[in-house]
Parts: sequence; C-alpha cells; structure tokens
Amino acid sequence: MENTAKTESGQPRGKHLARLSVAALGVVYGDIGTSPLYAMKECFAEAGGLQVAPANIQGVLSLICWSLILVVSIKYLVFILRADNNGEGGILALTALVTPLRASAAGGRSFIIALGLFGSALLYGDGMITPAISVLSAVEGLGVATPMFEPFIIPLTIIILFGLFFFQSRGTAGLGAVFGPLTFLWFIVLAVLGVINIVKVPSVLFSLNPMCAVDFFIRNGFSGFLILGSVFLVITGGEALYADMGHFGPRPIRLAWFTVALSSLLLNYFGQGALLLHEPEAVVNPFYHLAPSWALYPLVCIATVATVIASQAVISGAFSLTMQAVQLGYSPRLNIQHTSQTERGQIYLPFINHVLMICCIGLVLGFRSSSNLAAAYGIAVTSTMAITTLLFFVVTRYNWHWSLLKSVLICGVFLVFDLSFFLANFAKIAHGGWFPLLVAALIFMLMSTWKWGRAKLGRRLMSGTIPFKDFLENVKEHPPTRVPGTAVFMSGNTRGTPSALLHNLKHNHVLHEMVILVAVETSEIPHVPDRNRVTEEKIADGAYRVTLHYGFMEDPNVPKALKMAYLDGWTYNPLKTTFFLGRETLLTKDNPKFWGIREQMFVLMSRNARTATDFFGLPPNRVVELGMQVRL
Repeated sequence: MENTAKTESGQPRGKHLARLSVAALGVVYGDIGTSPLYAMKECFAEAGGLQVAPANIQGVLSLICWSLILVVSIKYLVFILRADNNGEGGILALTALVTPLRASAAGGRSFIIALGLFGSALLYGDGMITPAISVLSAVEGLGVATPMFEPFIIPLTIIILFGLFFFQSRGTAGLGAVFGPLTFLWFIVLAVLGVINIVKVPSVLFSLNPMCAVDFFIRNGFSGFLILGSVFLVITGGEALYADMGHFGPRPIRLAWFTVALSSLLLNYFGQGALLLHEPEAVVNPFYHLAPSWALYPLVCIATVATVIASQAVISGAFSLTMQAVQLGYSPRLNIQHTSQTERGQIYLPFINHVLMICCIGLVLGFRSSSNLAAAYGIAVTSTMAITTLLFFVVTRYNWHWSLLKSVLICGVFLVFDLSFFLANFAKIAHGGWFPLLVAALIFMLMSTWKWGRAKLGRRLMSGTIPFKDFLENVKEHPPTRVPGTAVFMSGNTRGTPSALLHNLKHNHVLHEMVILVAVETSEIPHVPDRNRVTEEKIADGAYRVTLHYGFMEDPNVPKALKMAYLDGWTYNPLKTTFFLGRETLLTKDNPKFWGIREQMFVLMSRNARTATDFFGLPPNRVVELGMQVRL
C-alpha cells in the first residue's frame, strides 16, 4: 500500500510517517537524547569554576535552549538537511556532492576533498568517545543511589560495552524494531522528570529569554565563554541528523525532533535548572536527583538502555562511513558483512568493530569518569560541524546558485556559532581533547595515503600497459590458440590492456573465444539504478568492454551485474566463465624520508586489504590470479 503511505511527491505521510518518525527517534536522536545525563553537570563542574547561583543557572539554561534551537533546529533541520546527495547525507556524501562542482572557484577541489576527509576522520574519534561517556554516565547513577556501588561502576560499564560490541555481528534487524519505542519512552521520562521539577520552581522558565545568555557573558566574561565548551554537550548528536538522513528521509527526522525530542530535552534541562535553583547541592548529578529515591534503580536501567541505543547508532554510523570510504577509494577493501537480507544499510565490519571496542574500553579505564571523558568530548564534533558549514557554503553557491551575499550571511551566522563552540572546546585539548584529534589525524593520514598510493600505483601500471587496439592488431597478426569459454579480465583501466590478459597469453599461449574486459566505477552518488548499472561496448569479434557502475553506498557484485549484460546474445554462465585478476606485489625503495615511509605504509595497507575476489563477489573456484611485481 505504498500509495496510501506517501504523497504524490513521494514523501511519507499518515501511519507510515509516524512509524518512520518513531524509528528516527531511536537511531537519529539516541546520542543527543542522552546528553541530559551529563551536560548540565559539566556546566557547573569544579574545573569550570562556575558558581551554582540563580543568575548563572538561568544563563546556562538560556544558552542550552538557544543552542538547541539555532544549531539543531535551524542550521541542521531547516538548512543542512536540504543538501542531500540523492537522498543520502553525512560529511562524505556532502564531499562527494560538492567535488564535481566548480571547485577551483571555491578554493580548489583538493582542498575540499581534504576538508571532507578530515571531517569524516573526526567522526571516528566521536564514535569512540560516545559509547564510553554515555554508558559510563548512565551506570554512574548507581553511585547516586548508594555509595556501595562505586567500586562496580567501571567493571559494569566495561561489561556492557563488551556486550554491545560482541553482538554487533548478529546485526541490528531485531533490535532496530524496538529502538524507536524504547527511545520514545526515554524522551517521555525526560519530559516527565522535567515537568515535575519545573512545577516546583516555575520561574525557571524566564530563562527562555535570550537576554539571560547575554547577561551571563557580561557577568562572567572569558570564563563564561569557556562554559560554551560544556554547553556544547547538549548538541553533540546534531551531526547524526544529517548522517542518518538516508535511512529515514528529512520529513520523519524533522517531525520527530519538533514534536518529541526538542520539547522533551528542553523540559528536562529546565527541570534540572529548577532543581538547582531549589537544591544547589544536587549539582553533583542533577539528572539523577530529578527522580525520587524509589525511582533511581529503574531510571538507571532505562538510562543504560538509552545509552546502548545511542552507542549503537554511532557504531552503525562508523560502519557506514567506512563503507563509503572504501567505495570512494579512500580506504583499503575491508571485510563488510551484511546482517540483513532486506536492509542494505545494515552492515558489520569486524575490524572497525574490534578497534572501536578496544578504544572505548581503554577510554573508560583511562578516564574513569564521565566528567573526565567530557573533557575529551566536543572538539571533534565542533570541528566537523564547522567543516560541514564550509562545504554547505559551496553547495549554496554552486549547486543552488545563491547570491554571494545570501550564502555569506546564512553560512557566516552558522560559522560564528561553530567557531565559538570550537574555540570554547579548544581549552579541552590538554585535558583529553587531544585524543579525538590524534585519532582523526591518524585516520586522515591513512585515508590520504591510500588514495595517494592507489593513484601512484595506477600510474605505474599505466606506464607498462599497451592500448587494447594495439593488442588486438597483434592478435590478428599472430593469432593464438582459441579455447572455448568466457574469460573476464578485471581492470580499472578502461582503455589499456589488462596485465592479467598479457600474462595469460604470454605464459599459456591461449585466448578464450569470448573475452570481456570489466571495469568497476564508483559514482559520486549513493545508489545507481539497475537500468544504469551496465555500459557495454563491442571492441572486436568476441571481445567486449563492460563498465559496471555503483554508488558509494553499494557493494559491487560482478557476477550479478554480468547477468544484466547483453553481448550479441551472450549470457553469463558461471560454469563456463573464468575470472582473471592481476595480483601486484609492491616493492619500495629503502628511503628514510617521509615519502618512503608513506610508501611503506601503503604497502602494509595493501597486504592487509580484503581480496579482490571477495570484494567483487567473484566465485573463488572460478578465479585465476596472475602475479606481477611493481616498484612504487
């Protein structure tokens, strides 16, 4: 009943829209929905030196309120969600969207790509910290209930994190069905706790006046500005709104925010403010002090579930981001397992999962409290948000053809907020903020090295190849023995002769009756329709060139795509088809300089990459690999 679920424009409506909106609560807003566990507490932490005074409480509440409205509601939900790449969002999708544009007028294609790559690399650091700080802050509620649980907080957090990562390989299809309703329940709890305390001190609602924030800065000066680093914790999940757009579409994401998430968050933060106005000593953990003592243990349980859901969304985002990087050529081929037969986006990457698990547990053991982890949290996300704004500026100018004045005014306002939060978080670098920056720098170096190395390897291979036209002329002059069957030669060079073909002819002195040169190209769009999957070209009798087109969110499957090809009546028969692959052994010079080290890094990454047979979905018993040595 698709027509009853959507309008003529294809937008969901009715029950279908409601279901998508509830599901979006679980995936999109899980991260930002758990911020009340620690955000207000960090604003008044001892390290910040901010007194728990009525004027300061109202000032912080005003900053929280207008940060949620201006950054999340206006910047992301009104503007950024419009910059979709064929329905997909996220910083890599945005980078792929803007790079074909007039990049030279926007500072250069290379600069834009580097900017997008570094922004995506920063998200890995966020993906390591979010599960650690979220789960740890939830479990710390046991310490509020009774001091006897204090020694068990760290071990219990590690057990929960280990279980979270352990079950990733089983997929999220079953869990996904309950994520939305559970998160909806969490937001209801947030709202109820907030309202109970607001009723006691209704004057806290005066903090809605933005002048309270202005007065806060006037009275506290530079120290008040630094508090923005803690205020930013309330919007740390904002970038997820854009990254998860492809899963639900903008309409359900906006509806979930404006009807449930925003109001629940504001009510809870104002409830915490009302509590502090009435009981300043509750600042040690204002969230858990919102609840009566009898409700603490149930609240810890539901908070833990909410943080697990929030962590799941971040982990799944890291998996999707890595797959995009692989398809766009910024990462070696990795083992990507699909955990659902129906949902293409549900994937599992064992290597990424293990790295995230080790880092999350290491962060818990190293920082030992959510307050210490909060010092490391924020610098990565603020940097990514600023980069998103810069890339969005390029879209407004060269995709949407806005005037320079309009683009500068709107993006300039966004950038003022982004840079303010970034500078306020800059002070955190010495206290743990260095960790996500170090992770981002390492991942950026790996990504750029892989792209650089593949380009260099491609040039080396090109220098040693011959045009396929010359190869055909040579075959006509010296015809080899033709054997029955089909030979498929995988090659990234659409005009040259594959090295595997030359080696096969040189060593075996035969040529198959049917020769197909297959190139796989990744487009800068998420998905390519099946009707545009295959491009065919006849280059001689019994010789064809086939180009397979995939989006950066798709897994290539060469045998499946070949079934769509029609080559003068030829149809794909797996029992009569042999796939030939070139396998390069990379050699480097003994060079102690930077470029020599980079080459060694590329060689190491190449040796540990997923095999081409597995990556392209080729049947292993029908593959022949022909090796060659290449000096970089």
